[in-house]
Amino acid sequence: MTERLSAQLEFLKCADRLKSVDRANALLDQSRPENAAEHSWHLALWALTMAPLAGDDVDINRVIRMLLSHDLVEIIVGDHPIHLDTDWSAVEQAERAAADKLFGLLPDDQTIVFRGLWEEFEADTTPDAKFAKYLDRCQPLFQVMCAPTPNPDHVEVVRENLSTGRAAYLAQEFPEAHSLASALLNKEPASESAFSERLAFLAEADRLKSVYRASRLLSGERFENSAEHSWHIMLFAWVLAEYAQPGVSLERVLKMLLLHDIVEIDAGDHPIHGQVDHAAQEAEEQAAADRLFGLLPTAPQQAFRALWEEFEAAESTDARFAKAIDRFQTPIGNLETGGGSWVDYNVTFAQIEQRVGTLVNRGAPELWSWLRPQLSSYFSENSAS
Repeated sequence: MTERLSAQLEFLKCADRLKSVDRANALLDQSRPENAAEHSWHLALWALTMAPLAGDDVDINRVIRMLLSHDLVEIIVGDHPIHLDTDWSAVEQAERAAADKLFGLLPDDQTIVFRGLWEEFEADTTPDAKFAKYLDRCQPLFQVMCAPTPNPDHVEVVRENLSTGRAAYLAQEFPEAHSLASALLNKEPASESAFSERLAFLAEADRLKSVYRASRLLSGERFENSAEHSWHIMLFAWVLAEYAQPGVSLERVLKMLLLHDIVEIDAGDHPIHGQVDHAAQEAEEQAAADRLFGLLPTAPQQAFRALWEEFEAAESTDARFAKAIDRFQTPIGNLETGGGSWVDYNVTFAQIEQRVGTLVNRGAPELWSWLRPQLSSYFSENSAS
């Protein structure tokens, strides 16, 4: 297991670099550029939320995985804004080389799966890829138009994109999205639709990109936010799914991890090694769940809330694995960054065993069997136990 797991973790650690790839779009509050990792998380949320608008031949679980992995090549080649003059043939060649390098970090069987999905998305010919592309075209449009004070330059990019650019085809392919974007652009009344009644939730979700955690990026440049964390642990769960207990549904686990931190928009992040009033935290999170999921129509509101509550309860086999992965990611990062949040919070090995080990061992015992010696070694060497 060690050689295979080492390869998988090398890929997952490399993926952390996507959090430092800035895009041309800004957050809704215009405070900074959006990065490619949190964009990928947001697109996965778009896929889950807009699933009822997909055709009967679309597998939304495959769409979510495509969107989680579609921008990984930007770790090497960077983002290329659509409104700039670009040699797209050269970009395509560079992205294929990047895909070879990045997906090649994985064990061979997983390389085939990840590379195949990425190529399917790029080709844009299957029903799954087409719907994923629709969403990838939509999210930047509404990222601009739903902002309280849209950037005028970005508005002009949207105008061109809708009329003659990459999003123009949505008028025929995804008319609900195109008509609403056009109405917002021209400040015209928009008719209610299944698309429009889901948009408020997706716009509000943008705020998760501004909730910062106690853990840092592997580069050490800044603290990680909860949106890009959610993206990263979904990738962890996907890559490490073979270490789950029998009967675990990866599709349900990914959806739980996609939604699990949404409540932090209102309740904030509560570091597991900090001083936390757990009763007050639970009350805040329940109120946040009421408000945020309440932005959705009844059916997705109930479905999303049920997934979130299942994760919180951590009683089902799916939720136990999701919890294990949520606890597993941060120690991997802290080991790479000289202790990270363990140093900040003066954490002991005994605390790690209780707060991390219990949940990881419960949901993914093989991963804890591998991780525990690494942690023991770190704390022994740093006299932190």
